[in-house]
Amino acid sequence: MREITHFIDGAAFAGASGRYGDVFNPNTGEVQARVQFATNAEVDRAVQSALRAQQTWALVNPQRRARVMFEFKRLIERDMDALAEILSSEHGKVIADSKGDIQRGLEVIEFACGIPHALKGEYTEGAGPGIDVYSMRQPLGVAAGITPFNFPAMIPMWMFGIAIATGNTFILKPSEKDPTVPVKLAELMMEAGAPAGVLNVIHGDKAAVDAILDHPDIKAVS
Repeated sequence: MREITHFIDGAAFAGASGRYGDVFNPNTGEVQARVQFATNAEVDRAVQSALRAQQTWALVNPQRRARVMFEFKRLIERDMDALAEILSSEHGKVIADSKGDIQRGLEVIEFACGIPHALKGEYTEGAGPGIDVYSMRQPLGVAAGITPFNFPAMIPMWMFGIAIATGNTFILKPSEKDPTVPVKLAELMMEAGAPAGVLNVIHGDKAAVDAILDHPDIKAVS
C-alpha cells in the first residue's frame, strides 16, 4: 500500500511513530494509502529545519524571493492536470472543481509574485511637532498552517505563499484525509528554487496540532 511520508528539510522523511491514518478514495470507498502521523520530535525536526533556513531566506532580497514565486506558479500550471487528479482521488471533487481549488490558491501565489512592492515601508514627515513616523516590514521567523479537508490546495497556498514570499519559513500540517497534494506543493516549491527547509509538511492528528501550537519557535499559526 502506498505510504505518504512527511516532507522535511527539502526531502521525504519517514517518520518513526508507528501511527498512521487511512487515506480513502471517496469515489470507491476503498483505502488507497496510509499517511504517517508525526511525533513531537518529528514536528520539532521540521521546526529546526525551518529555523535554519529562515536565517538565510530572510536575507534574500524580495525580488529574488519573488522569482521563486513566479517559477512556483509556472510549475503549478504545468502540473495542473496531475495535481487535480490526485486531489480528486483523495477528496472526491470532480476534476473541474479540483482545478478550481488549485486555481484559487494560485491567485494568491500570483499576488505573492508582486511582493517587492507590498513590502515597501512607509514614511510620514511631520506627523506631529518635530515627529516623523516610519514603518518597516520584516519577517517574523517560522510560521505554521493547520489546514482543513475541504480545500487541500487552495488554503495551504493562501497561507504559505505570502509567508514565504515575505521572508518567513513555513510548517504545513494539512488534513490527514487528503495529504498528498500538499506534499506535492512542497516538492514543487523546492523545484522552483526555494532552499530546503523553507516549506516543510508534517502529517498527524491532534498530537501534531498540539505540538505546533505549543512550540516556542513557531511565531505565528494560521
